[in-house]
Amino acid sequence: MLDTSEGPSLLAGTQPGRLGSLLGRFLTLGYRITGRHRYDDYRLERVEQLPILVLPSVANPKLLRTGAFLASQLDERIITPEASVLDLGTGSGVCAIAAARHAHRVVGTDINPAAIRCARINALISGLEKRVEFREGDLFAPVAEQQFDVVLFNPPFLEGTPTDGRDAAWRGRNIAQRFAAELSAHLTTHGSALLLLSSFGDTGSLFESELAQRQFQLSMFARRRFVNETLSILRVTRASGG
Repeated sequence: MLDTSEGPSLLAGTQPGRLGSLLGRFLTLGYRITGRHRYDDYRLERVEQLPILVLPSVANPKLLRTGAFLASQLDERIITPEASVLDLGTGSGVCAIAAARHAHRVVGTDINPAAIRCARINALISGLEKRVEFREGDLFAPVAEQQFDVVLFNPPFLEGTPTDGRDAAWRGRNIAQRFAAELSAHLTTHGSALLLLSSFGDTGSLFESELAQRQFQLSMFARRRFVNETLSILRVTRASGG
């Protein structure tokens, strides 16, 4: 475990560098030429053997990589059959549904009403609608006074005010501060969170510092490097005796 208030950042060295940034620009251009940059469209993806229908204004977990990567890590190591799971910013519902294959109860929340509709459709498609429910609202607001064994969060990577529902998947105001301030109240005694952070954007260090200030312990759970981006999943737990 690492207390980031007393040691180096877990995210140190994740920036892609000059060559990676240049290659990333070429990849972006390729996405635009092929039309893969058009997220506001109906698409059927497959993530971890799950069929995922993506509706307009909902972030695509496969094209954007983050949702697919987090979903790929949700197995018996972290989610037991007795576990209760909360998926914040559920989007298409991919992580909530992946967790529902193992957990006994899953709740997904999202501020975007289109995402809630999308997630409910995907739960029905996978036949897991009885094990997962979706609630519209901001962060922990829809689950006030409830606690969970595992909290999943693939947050916006840019600090700022979102312009619409889809932009809320990319951009948010004071998300790191609010998440860190409210997390403890929603974790069971031995609960933990999986927090996905990207080398893209400006909120990674904010999450680390805000959580460390509130005496959480952070450890690297999984990491994947791409040409133009590094994705890191941090496991967040209370400090010993906390």
